[in-house]
Amino acid sequence: MSTFAPGSAHLICRTLVIDRERRVLRLSGLAGLPAARAEAGDRTLLGAAVRAVTGRTGLVAADLCLTPELLTTPVHVEAVAPARYEYTFALYLARDLPEPLPGAEWLPAEQLDPGPVRAKLSALKLDGRPAPVNASALIHDGEGRYLLHLRDNIPGIWEPGAFALLGGGREPGDRTLEDTLRRELAEEVPGLEPADLEPYAVDEAIGADGLCVPVQIFSGRWTGDPDKVGLAEGVLLRWFRPETLHRLRLAPGTRELLLRHASRPAARAPIIPRPAKAPDAGGTELNIVGVHLYAEDEEGRVLLGLRHPDAAFAGSTWHFLAGHCERESAVACLVREAHEEAGLLIDPGDVELAHVVHVLHGPSARPRLQLVFRARRWQGTPWLREPDKCLDWRWWDPDRLPEPLVPYARAAIDGIRTGRAYSEMGWCPA
Repeated sequence: MSTFAPGSAHLICRTLVIDRERRVLRLSGLAGLPAARAEAGDRTLLGAAVRAVTGRTGLVAADLCLTPELLTTPVHVEAVAPARYEYTFALYLARDLPEPLPGAEWLPAEQLDPGPVRAKLSALKLDGRPAPVNASALIHDGEGRYLLHLRDNIPGIWEPGAFALLGGGREPGDRTLEDTLRRELAEEVPGLEPADLEPYAVDEAIGADGLCVPVQIFSGRWTGDPDKVGLAEGVLLRWFRPETLHRLRLAPGTRELLLRHASRPAARAPIIPRPAKAPDAGGTELNIVGVHLYAEDEEGRVLLGLRHPDAAFAGSTWHFLAGHCERESAVACLVREAHEEAGLLIDPGDVELAHVVHVLHGPSARPRLQLVFRARRWQGTPWLREPDKCLDWRWWDPDRLPEPLVPYARAAIDGIRTGRAYSEMGWCPA
């Protein structure tokens, strides 16, 4: 952003305010654009240009926003006399005005006085349509927690002393807003790399200079420990659940955004981490491995659990006893999950692979290899050891399975009963 030293020169800041019809604001009775001399109270030259508009019209700074093409760079700079310079900035109207501005008129851009400003305006093709110039990350862990950044309590910065989303403003070298966000994350929290970043919503905020700032919000998943990543800016990072947000100093728009995201089924989707790839992995994509228990009682009924409504995956749906492999073998994972979830003791020697389902939940999702193991024997009776994840364990006749049932669990049961060892779900046909 352009800055200046008060008293070092006579600096005039002019403003092109462009509306959605590509018209330029001009003060009635004046030949030129709104202009003001930069003063000691102006933090930046752009601030003086904003004052030139707000001081002569009914507009306030929040009615204006930066152009994505120029950001805070002047559209034109000209030396008009010794120690006298004119800086022309371009701003968009952030929204349609409900009524005409008193003492102002809108001039088609093509009718501006011939000169370098009109030529540059034509070359840049500024269309007057606001677009995001900032990018923020709505980072969640897939289990209902959201990562927030406590900002420094320093006057003059954006949202001082408040909890906020990570992110920042676009810079001229950024090709896309995702590039902006990844650069900002690398600068603010080196080592934090959320998985599956994708556009989620466009929000509006008010910048430190009072301008309206359209913000592209990206959602992404991360499951790390905030205390174990390097925090280069701000005070701290913490996980918060939606029910605690009212206790934080938080912009109302950010709070509403988080609550809206938390209310969507997508917020309860399975955790999809971004695994590290070996240097020689090339185009290889690592798959998430899930393990599942296929247990039948003496009557041939299959053990299924009713998942808690708030479960991260398949809430209020029947499913196998299941879990994800950590740094352990698949059989060891099955033995551990059976004991942790239902109190069953299984000898690894009593386990055999019964079916495999290769699942893809969407084009951007990480593939999942779901291994279903049959336990020939076990000790104990299933009981609810994790009531926050499962509400009921029950034995079901394979011919009368409950609804709703996780689709790939049904596919696995059908495959086991018909002697098939492998199924696929979600993959497009070749």
